[in-house]
Amino acid sequence: MSKIQKVLVTGKTHTTGSDARIFSGDHEGNLNIKLTGTGARTHVFEAIQAHPTAEQLFAGAWSACYSAAVGIVAKEKNVTLPADTAVDIEVDLGLGGGEYFLQARITLIALGIDEEVALAIAHGADQMCPYSKATRGNIDVTLNVITA
Repeated sequence: MSKIQKVLVTGKTHTTGSDARIFSGDHEGNLNIKLTGTGARTHVFEAIQAHPTAEQLFAGAWSACYSAAVGIVAKEKNVTLPADTAVDIEVDLGLGGGEYFLQARITLIALGIDEEVALAIAHGADQMCPYSKATRGNIDVTLNVITA
């Protein structure tokens, strides 16, 4: 994969919530759409900009899917996630060597969880999430966790 040398635009989302309600939008709170996912989970994106970027929409859909995978993996590992668990996803469109590429950063925010446990959940969710599977080997993706 080629590395992006110049980022042209970044789509950012922040997804929080529980099985009952998930909020996802960018850090400025501009992208909000209701999506229904596996298990009738509702993913909410509110206050859509007139023309959200494709990167913002992709990051939002990926974030909702990845968040659901985080919940499933945590349950499989018998880990109770904090109520304020969140997922940030940033998708960059950029240029490298005269060609256009995407790259992404996924951050699982699980305050108070052991870092190794959070990393195991983040990587497990990455293996499960269909968006992560679709991008694997095609774009550069960095996984991070914040536990403190």
